[in-house]
Amino acid sequence: MSEHNNDSKTDPKEAPVPDGGTDRDVVEIPKTIDLPRLLDFYELQDEENTQISEFYDNLRDGRLTTTQCRDCGDLQFPPRIVCPECHSDDLEFVDLPDEGELFAFSTVRAGAPMGMESEVPFVTGIVDLGEVRLSARIDGAEYEDLSIGDPVELKIVEIDGPVDDERVFYRFEPQ
Repeated sequence: MSEHNNDSKTDPKEAPVPDGGTDRDVVEIPKTIDLPRLLDFYELQDEENTQISEFYDNLRDGRLTTTQCRDCGDLQFPPRIVCPECHSDDLEFVDLPDEGELFAFSTVRAGAPMGMESEVPFVTGIVDLGEVRLSARIDGAEYEDLSIGDPVELKIVEIDGPVDDERVFYRFEPQ
């Protein structure tokens, strides 16, 4: 058990603070928070805000790409800035197929990311592109319309949101 000095003579600089009497810093929370930007599902995609801006530039051009390590050959998705296998930062962007097969899928009925609440239900799935599998929203089909192994193709969508930056993302749809 620790002892406390209860001197009644205290220096004004050492007066009790509103954090329960400790000497910790007090952090104030802003009265208002710009929630749409803080909870935005899609990151800012320019070179100033992400080190994988080339991925988004390629999407704008209609190409789905990812990174591959020039040292060990490891192919990663999502794109990386350091190889998770050999820790090299010598990576290059390579094209992925724009067609694949549905490996797994499910319907989102609740708990959708902000901005997508009015779109539920919608289908999400795992798309097998051969060398990589990735998760994506599956547009243009209901759960009942799909089967494992169905062919799907890349669909690029523009993101309209709480920032003025032009943003894109990928989805897939049945062929």
